[in-house]
Amino acid sequence: MRWKSGDNFCYILSDTSTSDSWIIDPAYPDDIKPYLTAAKKNNIKAIVNTHHHYDHAGGNAELLESLLKNPDLPVIAGKDSQKVTYTPKDGEKIKLGQDLEISCIHTPCHTRDSICYYVEDLKTNEKCVFTGDTLFISGCGRFFEGDAKEMKEALEKLMKLPDDTKVYPGHEYTLSNVRFSKSVLGGSNKSILELEKFCLKNDVSTGFFTVADEKTFNPFIRLDDPNVIAATGETDPVKVMDKLRTMKNKF
Repeated sequence: MRWKSGDNFCYILSDTSTSDSWIIDPAYPDDIKPYLTAAKKNNIKAIVNTHHHYDHAGGNAELLESLLKNPDLPVIAGKDSQKVTYTPKDGEKIKLGQDLEISCIHTPCHTRDSICYYVEDLKTNEKCVFTGDTLFISGCGRFFEGDAKEMKEALEKLMKLPDDTKVYPGHEYTLSNVRFSKSVLGGSNKSILELEKFCLKNDVSTGFFTVADEKTFNPFIRLDDPNVIAATGETDPVKVMDKLRTMKNKF
């Protein structure tokens, strides 16, 4: 994983047994160079994007041609990503190395081509999900190319993953999200207070929290929470989602 100067995340996902790897959302190749030894370059099996926005897929071409020097390397992404060669179907599973099984989850809303990648290590039973700009820690992405109904459906898909699945989003927005979530969920929500304490002590929150955690402190998932309903003035879940997003945009 490489945390760009700012709030963007790029990840290197590797199978321990074979060292076969994916580079996920490599927007800024210069920031990735220090992490790519000659051996690691040889082990990269694909560039993978969660969606087509430049701050996620903008480095694909340079990475292929200049850094990895392998223009034939697969680019797995939605149809609008730079240099894409393969778009997986919703629910399609892809094997990486010996032990990693990756399920591709279509989550259109932030962009039409948004895809999340759920990873299971078949050897250790560890699980994680790369959520791009669909799910953030205690938040979600803006509805640039979709609507509240689609974001609700996208997050519901992700919340069906095992509770112990660690969440790896596309940006470090957690402290800002916490402040909004706290204003909506109220001070009686112990989970959001604990998350706030964590954020005040740590610059990075990716990989520390799980799907189960999101169910406790993410207002965009807790659409039936009485505090969320009171804050939005809506009861229909889609309308609650829509109002929450409007409130967060102005927060």
